[in-house]
Amino acid sequence: MRICAGSLLIIFLPLFNCSGISERKGTEFSGRRAFDHLIAQCNFGPRYPGSPGHKLAEGYLSSELGRWCDEIHLQRFKAKTSSGKEIELVNIIGVINPRRPIIGKAKTILICAHWDTRPFAEMEKNSKETPILGANDGASGVAVLLELARVLSSSRPKARVLFALFDGEDYGMDTRDMFLGSRYFAKKFWKYKPDLGILLDMVGDKDLDIYIEENSWAAAPELVDLVWGVAEELGISAFHRSVKYRIIDDHIPLIEAGVKCIDVIDFDYPHWHTTRDTPDKCSPDSLKAIGDVVLKAIRRIGAEK
Repeated sequence: MRICAGSLLIIFLPLFNCSGISERKGTEFSGRRAFDHLIAQCNFGPRYPGSPGHKLAEGYLSSELGRWCDEIHLQRFKAKTSSGKEIELVNIIGVINPRRPIIGKAKTILICAHWDTRPFAEMEKNSKETPILGANDGASGVAVLLELARVLSSSRPKARVLFALFDGEDYGMDTRDMFLGSRYFAKKFWKYKPDLGILLDMVGDKDLDIYIEENSWAAAPELVDLVWGVAEELGISAFHRSVKYRIIDDHIPLIEAGVKCIDVIDFDYPHWHTTRDTPDKCSPDSLKAIGDVVLKAIRRIGAEK
């Protein structure tokens, strides 16, 4: 994120839980379970395309999302970078309520995050070429998404919910080689084009502060009002009713494709794009705050008539 081929459908039930996280349904979002997902991702090491960690994380994430979703789709594609290099990427997509009829204002809601990590740490004074672990920048949003899928699988919303884990968000040194997965997704919506979208990026910081992002406000002010209003109802003070940053992120290709999408992001993170972006900088409480807000927002949208 910056300030400013063929596809395979798989529908399955995993035969075993490879994560070590207990398999349990429930109606409440657990910050601890989400944090366990964050740790599990970081245990694979850096997860940039082509790395060993990237392949391991793909298997873990598709299995975990498949545990709770009705359908899983691995959207495999190749992207050519500005230097001419071709890289293999995969967006991991899950659906809850795929066949639910859309009645009244009930929507196909997209909840998304990026699952790759940055292959270099350009914000470091030293070690600029070292890949980052991406505990907050990548793993935190994915962790919230996985826990949301668990909750919604047993306490079904009225709307169809589409989960998307985007690859290649953080691959390049500049925006020409970033947001590769969301760009592809926005051109190849597969079965369902979402009406509304919520992007989760860098939402695990212990010192959580979520301001309104300028592009989000311009594209979907009603959705911003709904999400920030829910935060106020829940008494979550980390959400602030003021615009602070204009950020280019995975929501931009979606907005350009006609999806009203907002970016829920804490850009006040001193460890951004450094080797210090590690799990000890993140908190289960922050993940729960985000999860509770998004969960209630999904239910509120689905209840609209």
